[in-house]
Amino acid sequence: MIQESRFAIIASRFNSEISDRLIAGAMEAFQQANVAPGQVSVFRVPGAFEIPLAAKRAAISKKFDAVIAIGCVVRGETAHFEYISQHVSSGIGQVALETGIPVTFGVLTAYTEEQAMERSEKNSENKGYEAAAAAVEMVNLLKQL
Repeated sequence: MIQESRFAIIASRFNSEISDRLIAGAMEAFQQANVAPGQVSVFRVPGAFEIPLAAKRAAISKKFDAVIAIGCVVRGETAHFEYISQHVSSGIGQVALETGIPVTFGVLTAYTEEQAMERSEKNSENKGYEAAAAAVEMVNLLKQL
């Protein structure tokens, strides 16, 4: 039952305006899935690069049924964007496979700040909303398997 499940949101402080909007979207998805606010813990990390390690710690703690990774990386003028995006996406996937705990991807990798704002608007296309909805779905599915 989803009412007994616990969720961890690991969110980047860097680009906090976007991260806050993604967290709000995630909380909306949880509310619609009848997940009480007390079932969700939010943890902040400095930037997107730190998300996989914190996600792994949350997953191996056995306190959470799923982890939602939230953050935003916006392309700049250097290769930094590619390195961070690759590290975060592969790290999050690796954590899920190693721990057996769903870790969903709510990290925006946008070419512009405008794109990031669009993907974090207050609607069902908010990527934080989508990541939380996927976490709920995966928790339910894994309980069936």
